[in-house]
Amino acid sequence: MKISALRTTAAVRTTVIALAATLSVSLLGAAAASAEPSKPSAVTSIDKAGRTWHLKVYSAAMNSEIQVDVQRPADESKPAPNLYMLNGLDGGIGTASWQAQTNALEWLSDKSVNVIQPIGGRGSYYTDWLKPDPTLGTNKWRTFFTEELPPLLDQTLQSTGLNALTGLSTSGTSVLQLAEAKPGLFKTVAAYSGCAQIADPAGKQFVKLATETWAGGDTKNMYGPDNSPLWAENDPVINAEKLRGTLLYVSSGSGIPVLDDVNYYLGSSPGPSGAVNLGLGVIIEAAVNGCTNNLKNRLDSLNIPATYQFNPVGTHYWPYWEQALHDSWPLLAQGMNLPH
Repeated sequence: MKISALRTTAAVRTTVIALAATLSVSLLGAAAASAEPSKPSAVTSIDKAGRTWHLKVYSAAMNSEIQVDVQRPADESKPAPNLYMLNGLDGGIGTASWQAQTNALEWLSDKSVNVIQPIGGRGSYYTDWLKPDPTLGTNKWRTFFTEELPPLLDQTLQSTGLNALTGLSTSGTSVLQLAEAKPGLFKTVAAYSGCAQIADPAGKQFVKLATETWAGGDTKNMYGPDNSPLWAENDPVINAEKLRGTLLYVSSGSGIPVLDDVNYYLGSSPGPSGAVNLGLGVIIEAAVNGCTNNLKNRLDSLNIPATYQFNPVGTHYWPYWEQALHDSWPLLAQGMNLPH
C-alpha cells in the first residue's frame, strides 16, 4: 500500500475514534443529566391541632404531597412507636375512614403510640402500579410506605422505630402485601376482612370490583393483564413465606347478618339501595371469609403462626373492624414493645 493511502487510512481512523469519543462523552453527559436526583422525599409542613399533627409529606416516587395525620401520644416527651391505620377503598378521602366511622382514635388516645393515618390512595390497593392511571393517577404507595415514609416519621416524631400496621377491607389485602414487601419493617400486621389472594380468578375479580367498578381505575395499569406474572408476585397467599417472623392477626365474619347489620344498612341508605348494600355486605364478607380461610391453610402448611378470629356472624362494615382493633391490640402492642 502506498504511504499516502496509509496516511489517509490513519487519518480516517483517527477521525472516527475522535467522533466516537465525542459521542460517548455527549451520551454520558446526557445520561448523567437525566440521572440527576429528583427532589427528595420530605415532610414539607406540619400543622399542629392539639395532639393531632397534620403532615404534608412529599413523595418523590409519586411526585406529589401526601397528607398524613398523626395522633400523638398524651406524653410527647418520650419516644413512642408508630401504629399505621390504613383506611379502605376510598383511602380516607371521604367519610369511610377510621376517624369518621369509629371511636378508634379516642380509644387509642391513652396508648403510648403515634397513630398514623395516611389520606389518599383511593382504589389503589396501596401498591406500586405499573403506570399512571387516567382516573387514579400515579400510585407508588408500596414505595411510599416501605421506603419513604417510615424514616421521615421516625425523624419527625422522634419515634422508637417500631411499627405496627392495620388495614380493613381492601387495605386488609394491602397490609399483608406491605409486610411481604419489606419483612421486619412492621412487627405486627392486623388484617380485618381483607381478601389475601389476588392471583386466582376469584381474587382478581375482587380487586377489579373494587378498583374498576367502584373506584373507576384500570387494573391493567396496576398489575397488567390477567396473565401478567405481577398478579402472582403480589399475591399474599402465594408469597406467605415472607410473613414468617411477623406477628399476624387476621379476622373475618361469616357474612351472616344480625339485626344490627340489617338496621345499619337499611338505615344508612334510603329505599332499595339499603337492601342492595345489605346484600353486598353479606356477599363481600362471605367471600372474604373464604379468602381468609385459604390464607390460614397456606400459613398452616408453612408452619407460620398467626392469630385468627373467625366470627360466626357479621357483614362487611365498621363495627366489626373496630372490635377487631380492640381484640388485636395485645398483639399490636407486643410488636411495638408496649404493655398489653
